[in-house]
Amino acid sequence: MTAVAAKLDDQGKAAWIALMILGFMVWWPVGLATLAFLIGSGRMGCGSFRSQMWGRHGGHNGGHQRGQGMWWQQPSSSGNRAFDEYRSETLNRLEEEQREFRGFLDRLRMAKDKAEFDQFMADRRNRPADAPPSQN
Repeated sequence: MTAVAAKLDDQGKAAWIALMILGFMVWWPVGLATLAFLIGSGRMGCGSFRSQMWGRHGGHNGGHQRGQGMWWQQPSSSGNRAFDEYRSETLNRLEEEQREFRGFLDRLRMAKDKAEFDQFMADRRNRPADAPPSQN
């Protein structure tokens, strides 16, 4: 298996992709196994899932420094204090704008609901007394 993997590595990613496609064409579990191997071994180009999760490369953790979270978490420091301060201020400003926008949307929805309710009540009050209520 390692000889085949070495030959495919020499050919580049296109060879691996072609093997995976052929595997799916022949029998889908072969293609799925090839895809799992490519992702697990880090041959897809974004690093091994295992190395990102568990840091098996010593001090290098899949592009993350020690003390930092995973890719979806805010990193603790970039090493540049001016940039870190700018990033922190920008993120705080964006979070405040998001809160303000959500508040605006809530007020807008409330105003729309109130206008619809007021219109309903006005229509109900102005309905003739002898007319039966309409059913939709």
